[in-house]
Amino acid sequence: MKRILTTTGLFLGACFLLSAQETGNNRLVIERKMVERADSWLVVDMTVDLSSLKVASDRSIQYLPTVRRGDSLAVLPPLIVNGRARHILYERMDRDRMENNEFEVYRKNGTEQRMDYHARVEFRDWMKKSELVMTIDTCGCGWDAIGNGEASLFPINIGEPFVLAPLMAYITPEAEAVKVRAKEGSAYLDFPVNKTEIYPEYRNNPLELKKIRETIESVRNDKYATITEVSIKGYASPEGSYANNAYLAEHRAKALLGYVQGLYDFGSAKMLIDFEPEDWAGLEKRLQTIDVEAKDELLAVVRADEPKDLDKKEWKLKQVAGGAPYKYILQTVYPALRHSDYVVQYKIRNFTADEAKELLYSDPKQLSLNEMFQVAQTYEPGSDAFCEVFEIAVRMFPDDPVSNLNAANTALQLGRIDQARRYLAKAPDSPQKRLAEAVALLLEGDLDDAETIFRALENEPSVKEQAIYNQQQVKQKREELN
Repeated sequence: MKRILTTTGLFLGACFLLSAQETGNNRLVIERKMVERADSWLVVDMTVDLSSLKVASDRSIQYLPTVRRGDSLAVLPPLIVNGRARHILYERMDRDRMENNEFEVYRKNGTEQRMDYHARVEFRDWMKKSELVMTIDTCGCGWDAIGNGEASLFPINIGEPFVLAPLMAYITPEAEAVKVRAKEGSAYLDFPVNKTEIYPEYRNNPLELKKIRETIESVRNDKYATITEVSIKGYASPEGSYANNAYLAEHRAKALLGYVQGLYDFGSAKMLIDFEPEDWAGLEKRLQTIDVEAKDELLAVVRADEPKDLDKKEWKLKQVAGGAPYKYILQTVYPALRHSDYVVQYKIRNFTADEAKELLYSDPKQLSLNEMFQVAQTYEPGSDAFCEVFEIAVRMFPDDPVSNLNAANTALQLGRIDQARRYLAKAPDSPQKRLAEAVALLLEGDLDDAETIFRALENEPSVKEQAIYNQQQVKQKREELN
């Protein structure tokens, strides 16, 4: 049978006292129960513990499970517990348990004894919210007294399960007047000693020059992009005099800018040059990552405020541990400090929603956060496609408070509460954030705290509608639980 609605549960220690004639320590215990709707039937499964029950040899106790709601009743097959003599009589009568639609068991007093009860009755709508009761007949003379001597077993609740679907409050990101992007890198060019001219085929220069050409060409070949600025900053290592290093850093940067200007027409784009005579910050960072003799002493010299004269500081560096560590960093660290950092800045034109939808999956970096939001609006709220847009947005803008708030909302709609809380940690306080936090509590089952926040948000125009609706969600969830 196809099971379309199911309510299951473990029910231990539910005890039902018999009538006055059978009271004492005699108890019938339901150890396990399951009630479910299967197609057009209500199915009841129970494991009945008879261990505490004592039945005289000539006596019979009949239990009649009954589904009840108000005046509506549906009687299930009886459970007949016979003493020894009554069991023999039952067998001699050659009664067919299946044909008579009844369960019969011989009670062996003083022993552990259990039996499984499985029955079904035609399902009626009123059974969704009902209870299973037990009518007890201790004389074995029929069912004239139905409704007397009843004991309630357990409630039945197999109505349509309530699925939480809270409303979220998304924030529309501000549109960028001009979408400015940048690509950057570092070129580690080799120059002959004290030279500033670029030799394209010298040592590793072919590879380093190729890197900067590819960066520029990736923007030039982008039909949506226009280069607005190219900036190059040259760095030298602390080796040698500060004055000479300043000259080298500046003119090597100029040489690289001249090289790329000779290859491309940048139109009205700005060309900027900057330089750092000696890259002491880079030296400190590199020393922290390598294993070198007298590492702490070297770092202490690099970090010291004195001497201000960097030539004197370099001299002190050479004296550490007799000069051996300096020779090591001269060979292994200094070459990486001689570099030219470049940034290619460009702007991207704005896109229609249809164009943005195509780029979202092929080249999302072209889009603004607002354009991604507009794409999301073309999908059904809460749908997989809708949620995926906001997940892409937060990957492209991982530190943006709006992208994190909206991604938290979609995570909650997908039931990913822990992920939502991580996103919310990057979102500043706002009514929308507090609404999302309340929804997280609701999904976790903290109905009281969630409702408190929803009520407080009724006075916030930006989330009033969602707060009122979500209070109804709390109410419906409580009704289901009760």
